[in-house]
Amino acid sequence: MADNKKLKNAKAEKNDEFYTEYNTISDEMGHYRKQFEEQVVYCNCDDPEWSNFWRYFHSNFGSLKLKKLICTHYQREAGESSYALIYEGGDDFNMEAGYTVPIQGNGDYNAGDFRSDACIELLKESTIVTTNPPFSLFREYVAQLFKHEKKFIIIGNQNAVTTKEIFPLFKENKVWYGQSLHGQRIEFRVPDDYPLLNSTNRVDEKGNKYIRINGGVRWFTNLDVKYRHDGLWHRNGEFDNTQAHYYYEGNENRYPQYDNYLAINVDATKEIPIDYEGVMGVPITWLDKYSPLEFTIIGMTASWDETSEMSQIKTSQRRRHNPLISGKEVYRRILIRNLHPVSKAEDKGY
Repeated sequence: MADNKKLKNAKAEKNDEFYTEYNTISDEMGHYRKQFEEQVVYCNCDDPEWSNFWRYFHSNFGSLKLKKLICTHYQREAGESSYALIYEGGDDFNMEAGYTVPIQGNGDYNAGDFRSDACIELLKESTIVTTNPPFSLFREYVAQLFKHEKKFIIIGNQNAVTTKEIFPLFKENKVWYGQSLHGQRIEFRVPDDYPLLNSTNRVDEKGNKYIRINGGVRWFTNLDVKYRHDGLWHRNGEFDNTQAHYYYEGNENRYPQYDNYLAINVDATKEIPIDYEGVMGVPITWLDKYSPLEFTIIGMTASWDETSEMSQIKTSQRRRHNPLISGKEVYRRILIRNLHPVSKAEDKGY
């Protein structure tokens, strides 16, 4: 809860300068190596003077077989020009290698703001965008990526998935979580004036400040990732009938039906019954294991989700959206259905 509070405070206070560590970036990007070949990578929320995104893609430019790397510097002073730093290979381990192109701001946007005309033109040139966008502007940022039909790998607050703008993208299989950061604790470097209020935060020997966040951050992407072909019950796209499974049959008391939804409750992802044919409510963290080979997403128990599918399974208690069990409210759930239920008799892993 304390970690989510940090992210919420960053959004409320527009304190979006969370600098991603190199290892966090390299741990994720290694899963897309083939997909980077001959691509133009754009880091549009990263000052190349300090960005670890710039450092990672520059030093791995040749091994990833990139075509071009672009990184834009954000100018804090309104009315002043800034620059894009562009690299096309030849000296991968010299972080200053590349050439600069001046960019201007326009209207309400400073030079280097991802919403400015100059940055949008660079976005149009790119094929994959990867960065840590401002948490306070995450929904607007994702909308821009889809407007321009871009592939991306970006960091965001896990709770963004509960919003009316982002969740439908997961439901329609247009966005999913990346391969890493499924609940792990990570560090972000923060500005010198950022208050360190938690004992788990630290200052290194050079005076740099870091905050640690437990599980509240995810990679969001629309590039293919391995776990999407595995999920709970598959391996390499094939059903694994050798593992033991949970069942609804004979364990009905474990899976009570909600008072206000025609669905059963599942408290943990690993406990999803493989034989249940109806709608199930699962924790949001289920998305870490979501494979479209196994499930379809019906909706979310949230006030904004009033699609026809949701209306069909919601009871007359229209004012209540979070699921109720014997009158007691539980946290928001994602409602799903197993595409290929397997009975005990059919399951060789039983």
